[in-house]
Formats: sequence, C-alpha cells, structure tokens
Amino acid sequence: MKKIIITGGAGFIGSHVVRRFVKTYPQYQIVNLDKLTYAGNLANLKDIENEPNYRFVKGDIVDLAYISNLFEIEQPDAVIHLAAESHVDRSITNPLEFVMTNVVGTVNLLNAAKNIWKDDYASKRFYHVSTDEVYGTLGDTDMFTENTAYDPHSPYSASKASSDHFVRAYYDTYGLPTVISNCSNNYGSFHFPEKLIPLAINNIKQQKPVPVYGKGENIRDWLWVEDHARAIDVIFHTAATGTTYNIGGHNEWKNIDLIQLLCAILDKKLGREAGESAKLITYVTDRAGHDLRYAIDATKLKNELGWEPSITFEEGLEKTVDWYLANEAWLSDVTSGHYQEYYSEQYNNR
Repeated sequence: MKKIIITGGAGFIGSHVVRRFVKTYPQYQIVNLDKLTYAGNLANLKDIENEPNYRFVKGDIVDLAYISNLFEIEQPDAVIHLAAESHVDRSITNPLEFVMTNVVGTVNLLNAAKNIWKDDYASKRFYHVSTDEVYGTLGDTDMFTENTAYDPHSPYSASKASSDHFVRAYYDTYGLPTVISNCSNNYGSFHFPEKLIPLAINNIKQQKPVPVYGKGENIRDWLWVEDHARAIDVIFHTAATGTTYNIGGHNEWKNIDLIQLLCAILDKKLGREAGESAKLITYVTDRAGHDLRYAIDATKLKNELGWEPSITFEEGLEKTVDWYLANEAWLSDVTSGHYQEYYSEQYNNR
C-alpha cells in the first residue's frame, strides 16, 4: 500500500488535492501534514476527515527534528509538497517568514525523504508544487514555458524560485526522484478571502468597497482549482522523474475585467440592478513590484500527459460564486476567525 504525505493539505489547493487522492485512491494512505496557520482550515476537509485512508497530523516543516522524526515513523513512499506561505502582500511585509517556510521547509522535506529512502528510489516520488510567479512578468504576447528563465520580483516569488532550484539540485546531485509543476492563479471553493476573487465576492455580497490595485490593468491566467488537482494527479502518476510541467487555465483576464464580471454575476444572483455592484469598485495604490502579466503555456502537459482544462473561466467563476453563496457559514467562520478556535479544540481533544 502506497503512503503519501501531502504537505499543506488543509490549505486552499492542498485540500482539493487531499480530497481527490483520498476519494480516488482508497488503496493509498494519505497523511495530511499542515501547520494550521491562518490559511489552513480543517473545515475544508470535513467531508473526508473520517475516511479510513486519511489522517491529519499537525506540524511545521521548518522544524527539522519534527520532520525527520515524522518521516522515520511514517516511512512515506511519496511526498506531494504544497505547504507554503503564498500571499505576496504578506511577503513584502515579512520576507523572512517566506524564506523559512518556502526555502528552509522545502530543504527539510528533501533531506527527510533522502534520508529514509537511502538511495532506494524505486516507486518513490517527491512532487514539488510551485507557481508561475517565479518567471517574473511578461510582455503583451509571449507566454511562460518550462524553459522560461526565472526572474522573480517579490519576496514570495523569490522564495518559491529558490525552493524550485533546491528540488532540481537534489535530483541532479543525489538522484532524488523529483518532479515540479508551476501553476497559474487558482480560483474556486475554499479559497481564503484575502485573495482577489473570494475577497471581491465577499465584499460585493456585503456591499463593501472592492479594492483594485492601480488601474486594474494587471493580467492573470486563471486556473480552476479542481482542474489543478486533476493535473497534479496526472503528473504525480505519469510524469518522468526530473521533469517540470506548467499548469495553466488558458484564461487571461485583466483584474478590472474580472471584477466587473463578478459584479455582473452577483447583481444577477442577488437580485440587484445591473451595474449596482460595480459602484463598489475602489482603486487603491498599486502593490510594490506588481508584475503586469502572467500567462502559462501548458502545451507540454497536454501533449505529453493529456491534461487540459475542463471548463471555461466563465463557467468556473459562476460555480465559484454559487459555492460561496451556498456556504455562508464557512465564509463567516473564516472571516471571523472562529474556524481556528473550533478546529484547534477538536484537534487537541483527539
């Protein structure tokens, strides 16, 4: 039976990956390792928390002694590494926290895997999940490919670029069986409401100002999180060792166009007059080092492994809005901080 440690499994993307693996592969044992920072929420996994092939452990990947001991006890066959500090604004305020989690934490995991596998790498895999932000910014027409040179512009993207380099170095130096993927911006259910789409949905619903950086001209490629989880599944099971794949949604949108679309969708669903929610848009001072455009070329992933997005951005955005409107209790618990109190109590009483 294969045992997989999934780090950051209580987070936004991680919870979707954990759910997919628990439900799709009952023959696997899934160990969800998460520190439960503000962005980690076990309520994201309430539907599978009692499944026989799932177990949660609370721990910090920066704690080398803890990670080394955990790997010795669990003896995992594979690691899917999603744990990371990921909010660019927070990285500008506190870059060292991002260095510790994203760089030192990744190296701790690499060392722990190397030490327990002891060069016996048959049927082993270390999968590192990264971001397109490591590539920097684009002009009007080009796209990021797997061969694009790294050019990070924020402390967050610099820390992820460094972790990518360490993963490749462990493959080149020690032969550790690694794979890497770099994804575009994710959206969907269970997204912490500090990020653009859930923040906008929540503010529009409550008729609060919807902040937009600069003039809203920044362009992002949006990837539905369930499509991302499916891509991780495909890469984990079929990619050749030492390879890298870009995962994109083929959905480039200016931030301001995205917000206006959200306003229109919510006006309709909330029974408001057309254009009413758009009055909430508020332009704020642009973020330092704000990359103008990201766009992923996922041709390699499609041609080699057969993955491509399953829905359009408009379809995915409507599904996302519907989910947030139907899950007011989840959103209320997150915005109030109650989710941390409740699940801390539940975990400590186990």
